[in-house]
Amino acid sequence: MRVISFDAGGVLLFPDWERVSRVLARHGLDVPAAVLSAADPHAKFALDHADMVGSTNNTGHGLRYFHNLLEAARVPASASTKAILEDIRADHAASNLWSVSPPWLPDVLAGLRSRGFRLIVVSNSDGRLRDLLESTGLAPWFDFAIDSREVGVEKPDPAIFSLALARLGAPVSHAWHVGDLYHVDVSGARAAGVTPVLLDPAWLYADADCLRVRSLEDLAAIVE
Repeated sequence: MRVISFDAGGVLLFPDWERVSRVLARHGLDVPAAVLSAADPHAKFALDHADMVGSTNNTGHGLRYFHNLLEAARVPASASTKAILEDIRADHAASNLWSVSPPWLPDVLAGLRSRGFRLIVVSNSDGRLRDLLESTGLAPWFDFAIDSREVGVEKPDPAIFSLALARLGAPVSHAWHVGDLYHVDVSGARAAGVTPVLLDPAWLYADADCLRVRSLEDLAAIVE
């Protein structure tokens, strides 16, 4: 059995940048969706260090991420930054912002399954992961999804990977995990004995000691 585990947010699902742009517009800021999308890898890279990951949980990471996003998008710092972040948080609470999947993704997943891979999702999420996979049409491509809120453990704790592979009945030596945060995904997978792959679309992790790919299409081209 060969297994590929995927993180959800930032790998399979991406923020609805039009929604974020509209939130900013309510505060008098004209920041196009394309600018926010381009800022995304840099916001995550600024978040991705061991001290930050170890000092807070997934909710805290999300708040810090959006703060970094505003900086990376060159949104001027002002007294209203706190209000902007609160509005983004409220919008996300009402309906998960990570709700967009690339149109080419089903073809990539179908190709991997046709080559005999079992596909699962292991994500630090907020209890809405399965609904998101269903609403975006991605659910049928995966054997199951592990939502950290439901199982009570978050990456980089290796226990979440062990739980997922035990459920599938697969040995860790046959599993890869693809994620977009080194100190969450790579560290957690490696601690569990799973082969890590870092999704690095902006090629920011020059010193990373693991396999890097710019896209899931690139991943599909190299796995055997």
